[in-house]
Amino acid sequence: MTYGIIGTGAIGGYYGARLAQSGQEVHFLLHRDYEYVKANGLQVDSCDGSFHLDHPHVYNDTHDMPQCDVVLVGLKSIANDKLRDLLPPLLHERTLVILIQNGIGVEQDVEAMFPGIQLATGLAFICSAKTEPGRVNHQCYGQINLGNYSCRDEALVQQVIGDFNAAGVKAGHIEYEEARWKKAVWNMPFNGMTVAMHAQTDELLRHPATRQLIREQMMEVITAAQHLGVKNIDASFADLMIQMTDEMTPYSPSMRLDYDFHRPMEIHYLYSRPLQIAREAGCPMPQLEMLEAELRFLDDRNR
Repeated sequence: MTYGIIGTGAIGGYYGARLAQSGQEVHFLLHRDYEYVKANGLQVDSCDGSFHLDHPHVYNDTHDMPQCDVVLVGLKSIANDKLRDLLPPLLHERTLVILIQNGIGVEQDVEAMFPGIQLATGLAFICSAKTEPGRVNHQCYGQINLGNYSCRDEALVQQVIGDFNAAGVKAGHIEYEEARWKKAVWNMPFNGMTVAMHAQTDELLRHPATRQLIREQMMEVITAAQHLGVKNIDASFADLMIQMTDEMTPYSPSMRLDYDFHRPMEIHYLYSRPLQIAREAGCPMPQLEMLEAELRFLDDRNR
């Protein structure tokens, strides 16, 4: 299959590079480091084995790219309005667009832009960063699960899962709502708390007070998800996420990096949208509502 990558950063760059390394035809859209990667290639420094793509297919305009069977969107969700212009040149009638983005509600809004589009969500559990041109630093984990949102051909979703596994990326299938809310169990506490407390993940879990607070915030998400009818999510999932975070390399999530580099933070889909959904369902998340207010203050002051 032909893959397109919109947002060749820490996430899109890593997964796209793995697919390209395995022999898939992958076309990368770049912005700031287009000239660098065109001249020097793309480097992935990975805990699972580093590698270099000498001559990747790179572009700075989607109008120069071919139509793709699968498009992986790794843009920050705050830039999704750009998809109106970026996506159409890549689409044919069967193209599957996979949103590997943080938060809840992104698929609904992209579908409103492109009625009839085939969408899936990518639930990535990975520690990865891109802080210099043409270099992705993959620190640990890396698995991805796909949730079918509106793809009419389930075999296409399964083929993508197979391509990921063949590329050395552990991948599987998960129900859409379960995928989004399970990702929120980790994202909502850790993204915001690393900003508000100016700390990495290991520091938050090392101190008893913040460790307890993180778990309470996770349980707010789990309780809201259960109230909304999401399956296969309970307190044991919070314990699993804390255990996995204990074992991972000390990490600054994407929101913390955005804050540190004075970029807008993904507050809407990571916090405001799920908090609104939970309130409307009669199951508010007060601790996370307080964290959202703190993040909005910090975001405004940081610009």
